[in-house]
Amino acid sequence: MSSHNSASANDPRQPSTAKPFVATPVAPQELPIDYAGFIAVVFGIVGVMFRYKICSWLAIIFCAQSLSNMRNIETDLKQISMAMM
Repeated sequence: MSSHNSASANDPRQPSTAKPFVATPVAPQELPIDYAGFIAVVFGIVGVMFRYKICSWLAIIFCAQSLSNMRNIETDLKQISMAMM
């Protein structure tokens, strides 16, 4: 029984020792590259120029993936509307 009491005394899940998570601020110039958005543009251009339907569908899929992975820093109406175009 004493081992049980000592384990609960050293429990790291105590509310008094918990610290809230604070995200480190990241400058917009240091954000990672959006590969899905770039691939969507490439497939969109190939689909329009050569009339390949599969490339157009892939461009739509990668565009949706890029929009779903946007962070709060990046979300402004101008960027979202340009990505949808």
